[in-house]
Amino acid sequence: QTAGRGRRGRPWQHRPGNLAASLCLRPGAGEPAHQLSLVAGVALDDALSAWVPANRLMLKWPNDLLLDDAKLAGILVERAGAAVILGFGVNLSHHPDDLDPPSTSVAAAGLSPPPSPAQVLAALREAMALWRDRWRREGLEPVRARFLARAHPLGTRLIARLADGSAIPGRFEGLAADGALNLRLDNGIIRAIHAADVFAI
Repeated sequence: QTAGRGRRGRPWQHRPGNLAASLCLRPGAGEPAHQLSLVAGVALDDALSAWVPANRLMLKWPNDLLLDDAKLAGILVERAGAAVILGFGVNLSHHPDDLDPPSTSVAAAGLSPPPSPAQVLAALREAMALWRDRWRREGLEPVRARFLARAHPLGTRLIARLADGSAIPGRFEGLAADGALNLRLDNGIIRAIHAADVFAI
């Protein structure tokens, strides 16, 4: 692709040297489409670990990959009839300088020269096939466990911003069995968040 976009119609700045790509999948029976966001996240983390030290990467629910706590990549999951489109945007050579929260790139993090988009796409296709196959055979649990191993530490203070504009603060309590974000509210109740923009505070 030569351009991309973010969640809820937000722009995604794309420059040559970065990766913008979409993968079209047709989930079969027993493949919950909403869980593909987690499958895609762990696959992208695996793919980029070939060039980026694993201890510098972090998965942020539901659809971001961070490098040194700044946004390196985003994943957009959309339905198109019976198909699911997984859109990947990865900052390899360039990143926007004016975003809040901040973004970064492989090159800006001192990991130069960065891989080419073609190299990352090939690694991503392989990792996605492996993780999707495991998800099909074993269910969400191994994907969920892998995601949690790369996510914020339990107890991290987060805020979830919902589509209606409301904001829910709490502490990260892991992921529910269906992949929802578990947030422990200030009153001690654990709330499952199924769709939101989430930020550490």
